[in-house]
Amino acid sequence: MARRRHQEEHVNHERWLVSYADFITLLFAFFVVMYSISSINEGKYKIISEALIGVFTDSDRALKPIPIGEERPKTVIPAKPLVKDSEQVDAGVAGASDPLKSIADDISAAFGDLIQSNQMTVRGNELWVEIELNSSLLFGSGDAMPSDIAFNIIDKVAAILKPFDNPIHVEGFTDDQPIRTAQYPTNWELSSARSASIVRMLAMQGVNPGRLASVGYGEFQPVANNATAEGRARNRRVVLVVSRNLDVRRSLTGTGTAHAQPDAALKRAGTQTAPTPVKSPVRESAVNSPSPALTR
Repeated sequence: MARRRHQEEHVNHERWLVSYADFITLLFAFFVVMYSISSINEGKYKIISEALIGVFTDSDRALKPIPIGEERPKTVIPAKPLVKDSEQVDAGVAGASDPLKSIADDISAAFGDLIQSNQMTVRGNELWVEIELNSSLLFGSGDAMPSDIAFNIIDKVAAILKPFDNPIHVEGFTDDQPIRTAQYPTNWELSSARSASIVRMLAMQGVNPGRLASVGYGEFQPVANNATAEGRARNRRVVLVVSRNLDVRRSLTGTGTAHAQPDAALKRAGTQTAPTPVKSPVRESAVNSPSPALTR
């Protein structure tokens, strides 16, 4: 009986193409992922970078504990009384040695180009100085992440404010266009986030955090008509307010500086320093108990 011939199987010499195609696909996916990771937000990167540099290079900032409850911001005692018997005070910022006048003059000299282009306004009186910036200089539309230009501007402003002890608060304002995002449900959140960003940048540049505060007014203190594009642009602003002392700052944050006037009550506040809290004696039974300031 004849034996059947075994058919020789055809050898597939192109099987390597399957592995090669898989390898190319994985390589493509790898580079896509790497590219997506490399697209960073420059603003966030700069904040993190400067924060880390400050922690590792500034020994005073790294070792100094954060004050809680007891420490109060320093106030500045005016060189001359601001209220006369008739309760009339000369207009404008006080004498040449006045820190408010020095700040106003230095800001005007450092940012003459922005002032001429109406993107920054510096105005003041005997009780406070306002540094108003258009929001488009500092932030993108509907966002509170500072731009690179914002860092340059605030770095210069911080260098001017740092040597003084006057209290500072930052006010955020928006136009009346509604915003409804997950991060900013209303203009309250957006204006507050923008002012807080500026405060954080000032602190990063060495301005004493005890002097700083932030407040957001949303769209409710306009300085122009929201019916026009030009008016809405003017209303989208951030204002840095340098006050004579804490009493003035408290009065201003309660009403906002948009329509504030140095009236008689504010003039009286400008002649005084903020009251120093009286420390109560520590009882033996309270030595090991938590401080009320730490439990709030």
